[in-house]
Amino acid sequence: MISVVVPIYNEEELIMRFHEAVAFAMEGVHMSWEVVYVNDGSTDYSLELLKGLQTMDSHVVVVELSRNWGHVGAISAGIETARGDAVILMDGDFQDPPEVLPKLIEAWREGAEVVVAVRKSRQERRKILAQLFPLFYRVLGALSDYPIPLNAGIFSLMDRKAVDSVNAMGEKNRYLPGLRAWVGYRNTVVYYDRQDRLAGDGKLSFSSRIKYAMDAITSFSYKPLRLSFALFFLAGSVAALLAVFMLFSKSSVAVAGFGVGAAVFFVGGLLLLCLGVLGEYIGRMYDEVRNRPLSIVSTVHRSPAMIAPHLAVIAAKGKGYADQPNGETETAVVEAA
Repeated sequence: MISVVVPIYNEEELIMRFHEAVAFAMEGVHMSWEVVYVNDGSTDYSLELLKGLQTMDSHVVVVELSRNWGHVGAISAGIETARGDAVILMDGDFQDPPEVLPKLIEAWREGAEVVVAVRKSRQERRKILAQLFPLFYRVLGALSDYPIPLNAGIFSLMDRKAVDSVNAMGEKNRYLPGLRAWVGYRNTVVYYDRQDRLAGDGKLSFSSRIKYAMDAITSFSYKPLRLSFALFFLAGSVAALLAVFMLFSKSSVAVAGFGVGAAVFFVGGLLLLCLGVLGEYIGRMYDEVRNRPLSIVSTVHRSPAMIAPHLAVIAAKGKGYADQPNGETETAVVEAA
């Protein structure tokens, strides 16, 4: 089964047209499917429309949240509810085009476990955001300690193994594209052209976008914490340079000026060094609090020669198991604690 998770907040103008487009795209994949609509505390008639859709289409699953929890909270509730062997995340405003869904599923069928939809182009009528989005991705690419696909949002497909790994994360301030990249697995990319909203205005406020950007940077980078070390070396270099000028100066006024400057930069550098050391400890504390696994096991491959005696013992004890004639490779999915 394929699950499509769609967060909904005050989208009464688009719900019917959006579901028709999703249903049309999914009918061609020749697999069972469901659409998990997460109503994130909508104040319009979105919930009523979703319930009406459910009476007409058995593929529809409606998740009603107790209030507005935000975009990330709605998506998290959706992927925890989804039952599919693969889960697709997308927005319900047509910026993530439903006609791309078969391409994501086809890439998954070919062996990819995480399929990321990357924007080739972006139409955005809000000019400020059109300028800020490329800037954000350049900053994230420069600061991130992990390779996160740029120009990619939540629009993606994840295999059940990847979904379970993301669900196991206990983090509250989530940057889902980063977590999707962090868990690993076999990745591939599908390119598409991102359109502007078909109707209505964006529901994320500017402050919410700023918080989301800060979550992205602070969740996957220690570089801001280590900035103090770089400033320490800069201050130390300036202090040493001023000290050299002081030694070779012939004027008493110049000697005093260079000496005071060197002392100021030297003391400031020591303070920055202390902040850098403190930042390293804070970063390690942050790692412990997040409690991310040390590793995630995708599959365990064992030799058929080792599996056969094990299956024979099971068959002898339980008398209900037969040894596999071909000695198939045993596979298991285990997450590290």
